[in-house]
Amino acid sequence: MRLLALFLFALILATQYALWWGKGGWLNLREQQAVLETEQENNEALIARNNALNAEVQDLRLGIDAVEERARSELGLLRDAEIFIQIAPPK
Repeated sequence: MRLLALFLFALILATQYALWWGKGGWLNLREQQAVLETEQENNEALIARNNALNAEVQDLRLGIDAVEERARSELGLLRDAEIFIQIAPPK
């Protein structure tokens, strides 16, 4: 009877080892879930950035206003008969 009890206890320990520390075990599952959540957050940020870039491309393709705004802000271009006045901050 004692031998049977030891055998069953060893069997329980073997199954618990596989459950907790084995390949595909509980601890490995938790680590993989954390990695998955991080990757999903990265993907959401990249999707938002791609959507913003796609919207900007559509604005540039369809409207001249977006091109003009970009030329004014990034290149400092002016229209004919416009005067540029720059006010220096006080020293």
